[in-house]
Amino acid sequence: MHVPGDLLVKQARVVGWSDVAGQEAALIERCAAGDEFACAQLVEEHQRMVYQLALHLLGDRDEALDLSQEVFLRVFRTIHSFRGHSSLRTWIYRIAVNQARNRHRWWRRRHRSEQVSLDEHLERHGDHWCGNDLSAPDRVLARKELASRIWLALDDLPFEQRTALVLREIDGLSYEEIAFSLGVAVGTVKSRLTRARQALRSELGEVNGR
Repeated sequence: MHVPGDLLVKQARVVGWSDVAGQEAALIERCAAGDEFACAQLVEEHQRMVYQLALHLLGDRDEALDLSQEVFLRVFRTIHSFRGHSSLRTWIYRIAVNQARNRHRWWRRRHRSEQVSLDEHLERHGDHWCGNDLSAPDRVLARKELASRIWLALDDLPFEQRTALVLREIDGLSYEEIAFSLGVAVGTVKSRLTRARQALRSELGEVNGR
């Protein structure tokens, strides 16, 4: 029997509950039933991911911690509605992005006028990009300065572009996962990524040219 190619594509995009791994499905069902041990397990498995995403989107550790708590409260209030149309991880990403978007609106209004020096930025937020570096001190400083400039350039991007870039370049999500997390089409994701990368290259080029 010949099946049209476009039908195969449509079928490939539909992910049902039966496609969710059995272990994950069982964990979700236990959480939906109010099993405290299962809820604690879910938090343990995903809390680092949620915190890091919140930190990269909001740029503040205290805000990231608060947002992480909000995300998991939302997860447990709505987990009974989870139907396996994505992986649990991607579903949590979507909740985290929505919560971050809401918080970002007032966060930007509150801090828009603040001018922060490089030293103040590193002291307040730490270095999210370099990790542990055992190189010579001058090289470490140069890497930290570059990392902070990248961070500040990222912070200047529109929220939707910044989120797409973080999900792709830092968290390594596929275009399809990003599209689900943002609630947009794959083509929109690619367009936002292109604009974000162009803006970063332009900003960093200006910095290097100074």
